[in-house]
Amino acid sequence: MTQRIGILTGGGDCPGLNAVIRAVAKSLMRQCGAEVIGIEYGFGGLMGEVPRVRPLDWASVSGILMRGGTILGTSNRANPLRSEADTERVLAHARALGLQALVVIGGDGSMAIAHGLAQRGLPIVGVPKTIDNDIPGCERSFGFDTAVATVTEAIERLQTTAESHGRVMIVETMGRYAGWIALEAGLAGAADVILLPEIDFDIEAVAAVCRERERRQRYTIICIGEGAKPIGGELTVHRRITDSPDPIRLGGVALVLQAALQARLDSEVRATVLGHVQRGGPPTPFDRVLATLFGNEAAQLVMRGDFNRMVTQQAGRLTSIALAEAAHGSRRVPADHPLLRAARQIGVSLGEAGQPLGPIVGRPTDGPGAVPPCPRADGV
Repeated sequence: MTQRIGILTGGGDCPGLNAVIRAVAKSLMRQCGAEVIGIEYGFGGLMGEVPRVRPLDWASVSGILMRGGTILGTSNRANPLRSEADTERVLAHARALGLQALVVIGGDGSMAIAHGLAQRGLPIVGVPKTIDNDIPGCERSFGFDTAVATVTEAIERLQTTAESHGRVMIVETMGRYAGWIALEAGLAGAADVILLPEIDFDIEAVAAVCRERERRQRYTIICIGEGAKPIGGELTVHRRITDSPDPIRLGGVALVLQAALQARLDSEVRATVLGHVQRGGPPTPFDRVLATLFGNEAAQLVMRGDFNRMVTQQAGRLTSIALAEAAHGSRRVPADHPLLRAARQIGVSLGEAGQPLGPIVGRPTDGPGAVPPCPRADGV
């Protein structure tokens, strides 16, 4: 009997979603002759009185590799676990559609929903999706590379106007409670200060960097993740959506930082909140390839009957983990990450008190504030 497999995209949109849909569908059609059904608007497509679905044949998934967004539509509010009635309706629709399995492409919220439905007997394969790169058990998610490229370009553009006017320019990135986007884009865009949710920043230390650069280079670029906060401060919450699986929406910390710095500096301070521009547009070649690999691997799990697992990448290799492992928590930047070490060693401020400012040329080699000599290559 021909297998019938459903695909849905849940949560926020993300570059690379269509590449996954294409890879899952084409792999299943080509390798086992499966019939593939697209569920529209995430889990919401299975929560109404009548399911919202469309057939995904070879032609309908051709030519979508490079397209941003998702041809199926998505929702970050549809949560069938919110009530027993909603859960039962989703399961009933899945049975009525004759789905042997459901491929869920989404972030940690979608994986939590998928895990809940899997516990109720619906065979599910998950594919991790987020520009934030924060899904537990997955070292690299598609969409992240595209977001980093977008933020990096924005930083480069703001740097020229900052230099022209002698300004402090603050760029706020997405990322929720993880600083991956701010960290990688900040390094790639040559930001002078990178502020992350994982390291509470000292406002006086940030101001000191700006003052030092006022004297030396006239301008400063600050890249800040939306989940960053000052020592002893609170997260900057833009709004709350009560019926969403993730009700807190962060945003606006760059404006808070702008006000705090303007009171301490002579330079003009400007803030730019990039927002959803980071999630739009076509995926980078890297994300197209990664999404294709993830989608094909998800199809292999379906064909093997290896359900209730999520495709992932660990140590540079494709593998899978139990949905339960990806359903809760957030993968944050660890304190010993090589990128943090590199940032400090090349003079990028992470908003930490006591970090040396600028180059060491001209500093004393003995006495207070002495600079230790660099070790010789031969160890002498």
